Amino acid sequence: MITREENDLLCRVEGEAPMGRLMRQHWVPICLSEEVADPDCDPVSARILGENLVVFRDSDGQVGVLDEACPHRGPSLVYGRNEEGGLRCLYHGWKMDVHGNVIEMVSEPAASGFMDKVKHKAYPVKEWGGMVWAWMDPQVDTPEFVPPLWAPTADTRVAIGKAILPVNWVQVLEGAIDSAHSSSLHSSDMVPARVQGAEANDKNWLRPTTDKAPRMQVQRTGYGFRYAAIRRPIFNAQTHDYVRTTVFVAPFTVLIPPNNLYNVANVNVPMDDTHMVFYFIGWGHAEQTPDTAAWRRFLHLTVGVDVDERYRPLRNHENRFWQDRQAMRDGNFTGIQGIPNQDMAMWVSMGRLTDRTRDRLGASDLAVVEFRKQMIEAVRAVADGSPAIGTGDHKAPTEVCSFQSVIPKTIDWRAYDARPIWLGVEEAQAGTDQNYAVKA
Repeated sequence: MITREENDLLCRVEGEAPMGRLMRQHWVPICLSEEVADPDCDPVSARILGENLVVFRDSDGQVGVLDEACPHRGPSLVYGRNEEGGLRCLYHGWKMDVHGNVIEMVSEPAASGFMDKVKHKAYPVKEWGGMVWAWMDPQVDTPEFVPPLWAPTADTRVAIGKAILPVNWVQVLEGAIDSAHSSSLHSSDMVPARVQGAEANDKNWLRPTTDKAPRMQVQRTGYGFRYAAIRRPIFNAQTHDYVRTTVFVAPFTVLIPPNNLYNVANVNVPMDDTHMVFYFIGWGHAEQTPDTAAWRRFLHLTVGVDVDERYRPLRNHENRFWQDRQAMRDGNFTGIQGIPNQDMAMWVSMGRLTDRTRDRLGASDLAVVEFRKQMIEAVRAVADGSPAIGTGDHKAPTEVCSFQSVIPKTIDWRAYDARPIWLGVEEAQAGTDQNYAVKA
């Protein structure tokens, strides 16, 4: 049972909240690169860890992440003019570059020297994997950016669906590490089939099991944990298990079991205590991974069709996520289109910040219990001055990934040679019993 104090430690990120301090010891996604695609394009707003930010790309193509409020008297720089190497406030014409330097101060006498005395808050920035990242801990020297596990190389194809949700980030992350719900909530999209392993087409993800009550096992690590959902397969059920492993990489990333073509992940970034940014990611080889447009169509997260220009879902709790009751009567389990939208309906219906003291958890909630226990321990450690989970010597190794496969019962999933789906469809579909090795 979690207490109210523990629930607050887990969920709250604003100001000096320990969880927010923990997250600032990691590079944080701010927005998609496509939102500031071109030099001198329109600036965009972002709210991350309780801070209002403005993001823009200057004339030379550099991206800046600044405090949204102009340092002069505080109007929003989102209304500003992005021109000639900087962002100019409309109110009095002050202009800032991507590093927060005030490069023009037209309302002040040139001889005053005032311009050299003002420095606007700006964060170090890195673009990678289709995202703009920022280092938001001003008390620590900016560390080297390490590519996320879902974008290991610059030529990895990464397709991202994005949604801004009016809920606390923990509700979403706990959904991502809950393998049991997929057998019910997503049962019309993750369809049992007589296949050798999970397979993908343009309409469904097929899986080789009808088992809705997986056995859960967890392996804690220095960066988070791995866990396995073990189900009875359709084929060889007496001698084999169907194993789906999920990896939680603290503080906000989940590597989801892949299919036969590409890998899947999500990133869950708090905007504040009651809003968050949800990124659903498909990644892998360009010949096997959907492009962004196809991925968003599959997810029903296309801009202008499913979400507005600021990535707010058009389906919501007020319109019941466009639930089709006739489709339900005809056999669709939820009547809601798109795997993420089915999840969102559950997360949003729980309220902006759910009261976990009321939860009644069962055996299928083992990963959720581990997440709460581990992250409460981690946030208390940060409050006591220790480094954040998943940093320093405890960073996730580059070879860490999720997997799904039908394997002999004699094999421990912890020793399985898990590798990202990458080299080819034929190899990905093989899933042979020999594909395992003891890991160090």
